[in-house]
Formats: sequence, C-alpha cells, structure tokens
Amino acid sequence: MHIKLSDRQQQVLWATVRHYVATAKPVGSGALIEEFNLNVSSATVRNAMGRLEKAGLLYQPHTSAGRVPSDSGYRIYVDHLIKPSDTIARQVDQLLSDQLQAETYSVDVLLRHAAQILSNISGYIALVTLPQSRTAHLRHVQLVQVDTRRIMLVVVLDCYETQSVLITLPQLDTPTDPESLDRELQILSNFLTQQLRERSLSDLSTLDWTELGREFEQYASLLQQSLNQLSRRSQTPIPTQILVSGVAEVLRRQPEFSELQQVQTLMQLLEEEQDQLWPLIFETTDPGTPRKRVVVRIGSENPIKPMNACALVSATYQRDNVPVGSVGMLGPTRMVYEDAIALVEAAADHLSDVMSQAT
Repeated sequence: MHIKLSDRQQQVLWATVRHYVATAKPVGSGALIEEFNLNVSSATVRNAMGRLEKAGLLYQPHTSAGRVPSDSGYRIYVDHLIKPSDTIARQVDQLLSDQLQAETYSVDVLLRHAAQILSNISGYIALVTLPQSRTAHLRHVQLVQVDTRRIMLVVVLDCYETQSVLITLPQLDTPTDPESLDRELQILSNFLTQQLRERSLSDLSTLDWTELGREFEQYASLLQQSLNQLSRRSQTPIPTQILVSGVAEVLRRQPEFSELQQVQTLMQLLEEEQDQLWPLIFETTDPGTPRKRVVVRIGSENPIKPMNACALVSATYQRDNVPVGSVGMLGPTRMVYEDAIALVEAAADHLSDVMSQAT
C-alpha cells in the first residue's frame, strides 16, 4: 500500500490505533490530545483524522462516534509505525527455555506446551503446526538417454520416492553419437549424485556448476532449470495437525467474538476445517524468493470469511535451515501487533533451535 502520510498524520494514526487497541472504543480528537500529549490544537487533530478517513485508514462506525482504524490503517501501522517488542521477545525466549526441555518431551507434547505458553502470554489463540513428517533429501541422481534429442533426469529421494523430468537437448552443429552421450550422461550423473546426496530439494539452486568443466557447459543451463522444476514441486507441503490453545480465554476477553454465529464459524474452522487454515499459517515461497520472517494478515487480507474480523501473525520454524512448521497468533484485528510479531518470531527461533538439536 503506497499512501504518503505527513509526520502529523502518522502520529495521529499511531495514536488512534493505540487507543482503540487498548479500549475497543472509537476515539475523538480531544481524547487523543489528552491521552498522548500531542501538543497541538483539537482542530489540527480533527483535520488529520479527516484526511486519514478520506484515505481509507480510519472510519466512523456511527455518525456521531469517534473514529477507529480500518484494515488498511492497521496495515500502515504494522508496516511503518511500529517495531517488534524486545521485552516480549526476551520474555518468550526465557519462558520457553525454562519450561521446555527437548530431551524430556516428545515433539508433539513439546509443541503443545509451547502453544499453551504462547496463548497465556499473549491472550490470543496460539496455533502451532506439527512439523512436516519428512523433508525430502536426495539419495541418487541418474540421467538416462531416451533418444538422440531427449534425456530423462531421474531423482531418487531418501524415502525411495522417485521424481523425473524430461529434458530436450538443443540442436548441435555436430550431433553427439549415442555411445558418447551415454558416457557424458554417466559422468554428469556421478557428479550430480556426489554434489547433491543428502541435500534437500530446496537446496538445488545452490549447486556450483563451475566444477563440471567446459566440455559439459551445454548441459548446465538445462539441468539447472530441470532441478529447479523438481525443487518447486517439493515446495508444496503436506498439511499436518494444528495445535490450538487459548480459545476459551480469547472468547471471554475479546468483545469482537461476542456474537454466537461468529464464534461458531471460527470454532468450526479451528476444529474441523484446518485444511483451509493450514496454508495461511505455513506459507511457502518459490525457491530463490525471499521469505518474509513474519507474515501478518489483517482482516480482509485473510481469504477465509470467518477470519475477516481477525488478524493472523505467523512465522515458520526450521529444522537444519529447512522450514518444517509454523507458529501463529490469531486474534482480533485490534491486536497488539508489536507484541504478537515479537512473540511468534522469538518462539519460531526457539523451536528452530530445538528441532535442529533433536536431529
């Protein structure tokens, strides 16, 4: 979202969000001036709030009411006006370190305890996905001649699953005879197996092709494209169970969840339709694409209707630098985002350390 705000408008937006998060009540200019010591006239604040409303960042729930943040207003607030709380990050890391001992618990019990700790600290619903049951690694790579213009790249994974890609060779001025092609393919197969054995499919883009030698340059680009194709296939994760903690407390404390129909649809999503929720928590990207450390989805940014009044903050945890699960916080859009972001980031870092130490 590209909306240019003056320093005053940013200050008023920040103050409006902070007030509404704390009180769940619309706010007027006078209350902002008194609460946040803005040292400007009421007319100046009213003018700023009016401009923010025209930009779609604030709105009036009722004609005579004060203003509250819109989803777009929260987005500006999250992206530009705050930074994660160092205090919460340290608190979470200390609690998880004190209460979770990897050697004492099985992985699922450890993650259940982590979810309970996170919901207790935050007051929101904690969502923790169980780790992926496996991360595909390579055992063997073989290039097989199909005919004079086509070869098959076959990859055998650590679970003995095979994947393959058909490669069409470029037209050469001097065609390679079948026996010479077989020899070259065997050399390439040995090279690829040596380079890639025990590596994740997501690591394929890092292969150093300079070691091949100039005589194999004609294959490098084609093989790289094919390996990247296999890598992209492997990026589609298999949904696992989502551990949920803190629902009762959130429903009791947050006025946004006071309507029975909304509560019922949200509970159905959390209990019976986790397959819809899972891709939002465990967000993946294509190989080589920068991955956001923390993903924040606000209100209408969530594609699932029961979550349109919610905010979801999530971060992936890793095993040996490969994302295998995710930590999320689900609450109203009226969320303390600086705390929620710090919480899931610190928790994901801690679980990454635990998972890597357990292997």
